[in-house]
Amino acid sequence: MKEKLLWGSLIFLMVYMLLPWILTRMLGLGVYRKGGKGQIALTFDDGPDPEYTPKLLDLLKEHSIKATFFVLGAKAERNPELIKRIHDEGHQIGVHNYVHFSNWLMTPWRVKKYHVNRSADIVESITGVRPTYYRPPWGIINIFDFFLKGQYQIVLWSVMAHDWSSRVGRTDLKQRLTAEVTDGSIILLHDSGQTLGADQDAPSYMLQALSEVLEEFKQKQLSFVRVDEMMNRSRKEADSRGNIFKRGLVTVFMLWEKLFIKIFGIIPVDPENTFLQIRLREYHGSSMVLGDGVRIEKGDLVAEMHLNNDTLYQLGRTSRNAVHLAIQMIRRTEQILPQIATLFKSDPGYKDVKGLYGVSLINRGLEHLGFTVLDLPKGPFSFFTKIYLRFLMYVVHSQGRTRLKQKTELLVPKIICISAQELENRYAA
Repeated sequence: MKEKLLWGSLIFLMVYMLLPWILTRMLGLGVYRKGGKGQIALTFDDGPDPEYTPKLLDLLKEHSIKATFFVLGAKAERNPELIKRIHDEGHQIGVHNYVHFSNWLMTPWRVKKYHVNRSADIVESITGVRPTYYRPPWGIINIFDFFLKGQYQIVLWSVMAHDWSSRVGRTDLKQRLTAEVTDGSIILLHDSGQTLGADQDAPSYMLQALSEVLEEFKQKQLSFVRVDEMMNRSRKEADSRGNIFKRGLVTVFMLWEKLFIKIFGIIPVDPENTFLQIRLREYHGSSMVLGDGVRIEKGDLVAEMHLNNDTLYQLGRTSRNAVHLAIQMIRRTEQILPQIATLFKSDPGYKDVKGLYGVSLINRGLEHLGFTVLDLPKGPFSFFTKIYLRFLMYVVHSQGRTRLKQKTELLVPKIICISAQELENRYAA
């Protein structure tokens, strides 16, 4: 029993402490710790300090530099005038817990409510702006801190100067900064020496070294930015790379689309309106009972629907959102259904067609057009169809990546089918 309890405790500690350490400090997952080319971000922890923070602000103002301060809520509460000055001079303020205490030694709700949210409340009450960036003391987080990401961006660093120790001194500190700072560096410094493990006079050496390296960094064509500015640029660059990749993906996909149409003999119902295309084939799925009582069995002839993905891509580019795209798709389908009904009735090649059949992610609201909407039977076909159609959503819609992250429970492919008889009753006239 004791052995099981010991192993259970070890596993808990590994998941609670060690796993987030590996994910964040070694792999950089779930945190932001480095930016892009030409920018560096100065960040200062453990303040505000009535002795050193004003001197630091004077230095930054002298060089027209904006920085990011991760403040302790208790110190912000005692020094509201410094918090207001940091904000008024254009610097970014983030949260560094209420007091300098490790998240490993606290419950998740205490971290969130007592330290992070409480500190954010204090800063907001002074500046009118709520902090949304968070750096835990020593960069240590527990597994539940990942759930803070809905409200706060966790920020670590790429350069640690060890400036909390007086033994490092001005010269060594300057050498470390000069040697380690590169494009995109987020630099960890401290404007207070009052926390556990720090020397009280250490910030004085930091200020001396920093004043000497600022001009050197500027000569290297490195611009100083706040962390939020660095992140915004990183997002834009990532979006730009993503757009280039997506354009290439669309080109390849459309070539495949043309080949697929040719191989499987898919034809447009209306040469002037190619949005909806069909091919005749035998039905190979499970037996289906449609809303009008018609049963479609394995081996029955059906007209399988295929959307023209080139047209769909053009619609996706101009749609305001996924709902707008779905409405346009349903309207276009409704416009072409009378032609399909006429085709089934007048063309001898379609006289034995039992119904119009398809599988689609866009399936809500089709019942009012006469379609029966059914769940796909679970299995390999359902699994790979879901992957393909979600990929198609990403390709054809301008906000496809965002849409795939929102309400994913609604992005489930379903069978949509209407009998030939129901088509004739509703649309042939």
